[in-house]
Amino acid sequence: MSLPTIGVTMGDAAGVGPEITVAALLDAEITTTCRAVVIGDTARLRRGAEALGLDAEFHEITDPNDARTETGVINVINLGLIPEDLPFGELSAIAGDAAFQYIRVACELAAAGSIQAICTAPLNKSALHSAGHKYPGHTELLAELTNTEEVSMMLSTPKLRVIHVTTHIGLIDAIAKIEPGLVERTIRRGHAALQGAGIADPRIGVAAINPHAGENGLFGYDEEALKIAPAVDAARADGINAEGPLPADTLFFLAGRGDYDLVVAQYHDQGHGPIKVLGIEAGVNITVGLPVPRTSVDHGTAFDIAGKGIVDTRSMVEAMRQAIVLAPVHA
Repeated sequence: MSLPTIGVTMGDAAGVGPEITVAALLDAEITTTCRAVVIGDTARLRRGAEALGLDAEFHEITDPNDARTETGVINVINLGLIPEDLPFGELSAIAGDAAFQYIRVACELAAAGSIQAICTAPLNKSALHSAGHKYPGHTELLAELTNTEEVSMMLSTPKLRVIHVTTHIGLIDAIAKIEPGLVERTIRRGHAALQGAGIADPRIGVAAINPHAGENGLFGYDEEALKIAPAVDAARADGINAEGPLPADTLFFLAGRGDYDLVVAQYHDQGHGPIKVLGIEAGVNITVGLPVPRTSVDHGTAFDIAGKGIVDTRSMVEAMRQAIVLAPVHA
């Protein structure tokens, strides 16, 4: 079987993206299990390698089919959008626009079938907005560029996986948005994603909104019965191994010890908090529902340490591993 081709976007050039991208693509396991192609800026990647004290050969290409797979070689589709004197660690509209363009090109390559998965280094939302690209984050940007009506954010660590019903909206708006159809579709996307990763019958726990799952109407306004329970019932009727709504605090404990393969969180912080307690260095952000798998680090641009060669690169390596696992296999 041929190796999957993974498109890697460099992220915000003023952040740690260039460093973690280089480190991941020089990892021995990564270089032997995929063909990686960076969409970014060669000169900036070279500065990232210098900051980390790493040696790399940068091979510029225009077609992923021309990628080389030797250890120590980093294939780059060089868009050349970053000035040589762009400082690390400072908000930049230039870097924000470049980060958008890297994603745009990756989506075009995916649509053409030239890459089988996308792995993204972090972008900065303020920089993205200052460049005129008004998206809450990567997830919404990727959905629009791939003409995907609805996607879900999944966070994955070695001990816990979480998929979110709602993400980048305020808590009051999130509770208003939650309804049985959306919850059911989220359960189904999570189920399909885990089956695609080799788990034949995923055990899915669905979190409640209110403390103690509402305590039979004592807390909240019966959201569990009205918004969540019908979705769980519909999924179970189709043979999906889902349970809920369950009290979130108990559910995350049970999932952490291995009772569930996936937790369905109802809103952003309900899911992100437990994941980040476990350590973002091992966390991976997966966008579920796109035409191609997309993975990313579960941390930001880290402007305070960018360009200093001290960034923890493990999350990007793990994001690449997950992209390789999720990428469709081609004969």
